[in-house]
Amino acid sequence: MGVGKVFLIGAGPGDYKLITLKGIECIQKADVVLYDRLASPKLLKFAREDAELIYVGKAPNNHAYTQEEINQLLVKKGLEGKVVARLKGGDPFVFGRGGEEGKELRANGISFEIVPGITSAISVPAYAGIPVTHRNVSSSFHVITGNEDPTKEESSVDYEALAKLEGTLIFLMGIKNLDKICQSLIKYGQSPERPVAVIMRGTTTEQKKVEGTLNNIHQKVMEKGLKNPSIIIVGEVVNLSESLRWHENKPLFGKKVLVTRTRQQASHLSKKLEDLGAEAVEFPTIKIEKPESFDIIDQALGQIEKYKWIIFTSVNGVAAFFNRMKKLNMDIRSLLNAKLVAIGPATAKVLEDKGLMIEYVPEEYRAEAIIHGLKDKIKEGEHILLPRADIAREILVKELKNLGAVVDDIHIYRTVIPKQDQEKLIAILKDKNVDVITFTSSSTVRNFIEILGENNKELLEGKKMASIGPITEETAKKLGLNIDIKAKAFTIDGLVTAINNEYNQ
Repeated sequence: MGVGKVFLIGAGPGDYKLITLKGIECIQKADVVLYDRLASPKLLKFAREDAELIYVGKAPNNHAYTQEEINQLLVKKGLEGKVVARLKGGDPFVFGRGGEEGKELRANGISFEIVPGITSAISVPAYAGIPVTHRNVSSSFHVITGNEDPTKEESSVDYEALAKLEGTLIFLMGIKNLDKICQSLIKYGQSPERPVAVIMRGTTTEQKKVEGTLNNIHQKVMEKGLKNPSIIIVGEVVNLSESLRWHENKPLFGKKVLVTRTRQQASHLSKKLEDLGAEAVEFPTIKIEKPESFDIIDQALGQIEKYKWIIFTSVNGVAAFFNRMKKLNMDIRSLLNAKLVAIGPATAKVLEDKGLMIEYVPEEYRAEAIIHGLKDKIKEGEHILLPRADIAREILVKELKNLGAVVDDIHIYRTVIPKQDQEKLIAILKDKNVDVITFTSSSTVRNFIEILGENNKELLEGKKMASIGPITEETAKKLGLNIDIKAKAFTIDGLVTAINNEYNQ
């Protein structure tokens, strides 16, 4: 077994999208991921399913591992021949102790690379509309630790020298020493009225900012209850925040939305919510799996030429159908005789992306609308193929048969409840301050309640429920849930629009 390699990765300041492309690539190929308290947990979704995930976060008076233990863990995993991604908040070399870890690795003959990250020193002010430099205001900035031990007899920070600087002063993780920092700068000549901003959890949806002066910022911060992780910005650039703020101006800023779609599909909804400033908390309540047997499916595909219509009722159905065709070495041209129907624009798009023409897409994206649109087009005795989920509604098959069609309803995929931790869901509902819970199908509603448990439904009080359409809403009502937000267009875009309108009428 050879020696492995360690990547010391800067995970950025909080917004998980601020990690570098190289950082993501390193996470994706890692056998082991060691992650800090300040590295966004969302970055773990880029890790392989079989990767070992180890939390090594350090909070005040509560260290999962000491720094020495982290160093030895990196060495141990490296000597085991593992590829290790060490995720560190911000940048590894800006008060990140990456140098200590690198030296220990080198001393033990383990190869490593530094993957720089975006430091909070510049990104957090930027998300609050504060440029660390600005023409005619500040031509330099200086980054200082704010986390010195207050019991030290001699400070390693030269406040006398700092007080003489005209540039922007940025103190990282300095809430505990805020009063000392301000009083020291005043003592050595800075104006008590010099502007100061303190920003907590910058770049995230929990970002909070307090502005004041050296003379009063400590009192204001105490009143607002700001805690670490926070940064302190001293300088006239703070006054630019009002005209340059943008992050907090997003329409859904500060809102937390629980996404219950499949893990593969959640990212599409999450991205649209995040673009509007919300935090998407993903907890999949549905998983797509292969059918237990392909016998009936393969039999239908073996005589595909007989079908005059193929009706697709979901994106998942399209994916499963063409995956099976590929497995059977079937040519897409074998669909020549069939007219294709898609239940909605998302399903139609994935078919069109394969170069296929769609005969019909109903204006209302539900089974009843398909029947309404096809009733004058389907001829008696025509064969129709319906590749869909094992738990799909029966009304479509029934009504197609009433039109005289011969329907082969094949269960091309199964929907199951993923292995989910009830305690994790309860913790999300208790600790994440979720504002909205989204449901994009009847299955997501049923599985959500099954995972949560009837005895925990009181945790849903005060949280708004959002439904993609009337069928999903009907299922929710049967399970005792009241839908507060209803999409007018039964699509992901329609659902996002409805949530946005709920808070921005």
